[in-house]
Amino acid sequence: MTRLYGARGWAALGVLAAILFVVFPALSLGVPAGSPFHLSQYWVTLIGKIMCYAVVAIAMDLVWGYSGILSLGHGLFFALGGYALGMYLMRQIGRQGQYQSELPDFMVFLDWKELPWHWWNTDQFWWAALLAVLVPGLLAFAFGYFAFRSRVKGVYFSIITQALTFAAMLLFFRNNTGFGGNNGFTDFKRILGYGITEPETRMALFAATGAVLIGTLLVARWIVTSRFGRVLEAIRDAETRVAFCGYNTLHYKLFVFTLSAVICGIAGALYVPQVGIINPGEMSPANSIEIAIWVAVGGRGTLVGAIAGAGLVNFAKSLFTVWFPEYWLYFLGLLFILVTLFLPRGIVGLARGTRTGAA
Repeated sequence: MTRLYGARGWAALGVLAAILFVVFPALSLGVPAGSPFHLSQYWVTLIGKIMCYAVVAIAMDLVWGYSGILSLGHGLFFALGGYALGMYLMRQIGRQGQYQSELPDFMVFLDWKELPWHWWNTDQFWWAALLAVLVPGLLAFAFGYFAFRSRVKGVYFSIITQALTFAAMLLFFRNNTGFGGNNGFTDFKRILGYGITEPETRMALFAATGAVLIGTLLVARWIVTSRFGRVLEAIRDAETRVAFCGYNTLHYKLFVFTLSAVICGIAGALYVPQVGIINPGEMSPANSIEIAIWVAVGGRGTLVGAIAGAGLVNFAKSLFTVWFPEYWLYFLGLLFILVTLFLPRGIVGLARGTRTGAA
């Protein structure tokens, strides 16, 4: 375990865990709402959402930063995980919906008489959680197998992954697919029998997201510091030479691409109950591009940089969309250009370079 992080790294993780699992719950649940130290539900939701994005950023860093595979379709895997849990949350509404029917409200509105086949058993949490892992994973495995076997790489791989998420978005926009059309799923009531808007439930989801973030970081760190991770970096830098040495690069790339999709699906499943909505807009190609921007801003191939980039960009987005909503996209584009031109190693790379220079 000591090879994963040094003493400083483990200390930093310990501080992070204490903040997420002790300090924040105490400020949210133990401090009265009128106190300046109270952590409001707005901040609980915002930080929880950003942590979900940070998990996605780690997944992207595994395939792009360490393996050299720039996927512009990770927003699809994230959304599929969200839709999987969203189906369970819609089933939990029951007769509390507008039409007081066992069917979701949008199905009653569209005159559906029964649930479609792919909604089978979605009233069970364990099945929805399983779908949130299996569906993105199987799709990534099938897609990656044919793409990598055909030696599709570079910008061509990026384009077809973007085409995949765009096609899925168009499919989910259709009302006859049984996923709520352009409105998607919303108005959730309960999760595992608890009111989804209750402060205790919100904090439990927050803590679960924090645990997944730390767990994902540890697993990713273990992978990239292992022999497997060194092969991935070699594939990133010179795939032909790695193949010449006798390694089957297809297996390595397929594994990390599938694992990355599974991680995104888990993040999406945690995102939906906290934000309260999932719709095809989450599959927008722009969202997948934004994921790559998070990693570029923080620093490719650093893991911690991926988390920092996701946190910085999304926190800035939350502020700018309130203060200057019409200029947010311009700011995001300018940020990416500046990082590409002047900070090719991202924020973490700059910090490490400054520290080295000072030493």
